Amino acid sequence: MAKNKSKLPSSINIRNKRASFEYHLLEKYVAGIALAGSEIKSVREGKVSLKEAYCVFLNNELHIRQMNIARYRQASYNNHEPLRERKLLLNKKELKKLKKKVDEKGLTIIPLRMFINDRGLAKIEIAVAKGKKTYDKRESIKEKDQKRDIARLGL
Repeated sequence: MAKNKSKLPSSINIRNKRASFEYHLLEKYVAGIALAGSEIKSVREGKVSLKEAYCVFLNNELHIRQMNIARYRQASYNNHEPLRERKLLLNKKELKKLKKKVDEKGLTIIPLRMFINDRGLAKIEIAVAKGKKTYDKRESIKEKDQKRDIARLGL
């Protein structure tokens, strides 16, 4: 007997709103993420925070740190650690390219958003980024205000 799964698009789309304000985003990638059973259930409930998260290389593997996935309430003693380090899944060519950029130019890798794709797998969009200076941030605020004023006037 075949299971009848509905092909509705997932409504899980958790964004890191501070990323574009704090960094110049240079290149974007979509990576899989290795999660425990209780973690994926929390993700499906939308209980994830990417605010303080960043990515590091350990043993030629990319890991994400400080991503907070809240504990799943229905999990028993087998619950996960909310701030544990999680492995990101990319192919070797992409990993080598990312490592080269991060090592030579002083760039960093930050998560932009987490979502569940049409196959039901958790994915995370990451970006190679360079930190903005204070005057760049002020410029971003000014541009955002101008766009809002134009939209308000209906031009």
